[in-house]
Amino acid sequence: MRFPVSWTHVRRSLPDALVTAADWQRRAATLVGAVLIGLAALGFAWAGDRAQHLFLAMQAARPWTHLVVTPAMFVAIAALTLRFAPEIRGSGIPQVIAAARHPDDAGSGVLVSLKAAFAKVGLTIAALFGGAAVGREGPTVQLAAALMVQVHNWLRVPLSAGVLIAGGAAGVAAAFNTPLAGIAFAIEELAVAYEQRVAVLVMGAVMIAGLTAQGIAGQYVYFGELSSAVRIPTVLVAAPLAGIVGGVLGGLFSRALIALRGPGGRWSALLAKRPVLTALGCGVAVGAIGWATGGATAGTGYGPTETLLGGGGGAYWFGPAKFASALATSVSGIPGGIFAPSLAVGAGFGDLLTPLFAPDEAGLIVLMGMAGYFTGVVRAPLTAVIILSEATGTSHAILPLFATALIGDWVGAMVCRDRLYHRLAQGFAPPPPPVAFPRTAGS
Repeated sequence: MRFPVSWTHVRRSLPDALVTAADWQRRAATLVGAVLIGLAALGFAWAGDRAQHLFLAMQAARPWTHLVVTPAMFVAIAALTLRFAPEIRGSGIPQVIAAARHPDDAGSGVLVSLKAAFAKVGLTIAALFGGAAVGREGPTVQLAAALMVQVHNWLRVPLSAGVLIAGGAAGVAAAFNTPLAGIAFAIEELAVAYEQRVAVLVMGAVMIAGLTAQGIAGQYVYFGELSSAVRIPTVLVAAPLAGIVGGVLGGLFSRALIALRGPGGRWSALLAKRPVLTALGCGVAVGAIGWATGGATAGTGYGPTETLLGGGGGAYWFGPAKFASALATSVSGIPGGIFAPSLAVGAGFGDLLTPLFAPDEAGLIVLMGMAGYFTGVVRAPLTAVIILSEATGTSHAILPLFATALIGDWVGAMVCRDRLYHRLAQGFAPPPPPVAFPRTAGS
């Protein structure tokens, strides 16, 4: 039996078919972008680790390296950033937040361009080679967002805030090898209004990037597995203590950075007038701290953090020294993230609390110190808990970490009202369009 097909029926079916094709095109772009993000994050991690190891080897042979190479690298990186790519200064996360708020603005496209991504990666590696206290995670977020945007452009898929959020979240997942943390970070930091469609896009990108990284690098745990006892009496004391101390110190870090480099900060305009001189002063400070500590404060802080989590203990000056080095590096304006350095600072301050508790609880106390301080800086308690849980294989410590992070978030908000990344993002937002005044008669 034949059924008559009218042109009206065909025309009505075309939009549905086109929508389906557009959805598949968008999914393909997300898949390709997520795989590229996983590969790029692994390559960036390898290059960054090599640069840091080279610097530490050079420093071990010639201790004066900190006093000469570090200031020189700070000046060179600051000059190159100012001259060729001012949009890559600092972490990289504020740039993605700013771009996601204005995805259709031409200025936002500069923040997540391939030029910005490659410059960010190259100069962050140079900063690690120069002994700066920077992390790879923030730059990986900007790199990941740029790759996701570029793939969507290649496949002619319209851009939206969800594309940038998905790319940035996938970057966190691939950098830490923590897929769930990428989703949490997207919800807490990158997205303001979270739609179901964006959530699916983010989760897909995060899982694909995470699986790509795990498939090549293996099922590794970022900081190594932690096996510490969790005793309720200890948690009842340690969680408020680590949350309050970490929240205060993390809030002070954010408040100082906003005052010195944030939009409208008390001293930011003064330092911005002499950016290279500011970088030189910060480089001298970071170099002096690195020389005095034998190189312990250089780079991401991954090594000392892993030692502290393992119960190996460390020098009591590590936390304060890393705090000062990370703040000076961030104030300099050179590209580099604060994720890993913040975790290292938190580990150092957590280590200061360990004498108050049993020796076999040292690893857990350090972990709670990391949660309190990191949340005080970033103000993302869910992200902090999931990163630390996934990065140390300690699902049994989730409740103590949540308690610490929530207290740290509350205390950090009292010390610094502004959320650090969102305040810094204002410095990358495109200028508002000029106001058009109506013409009056006779004008």
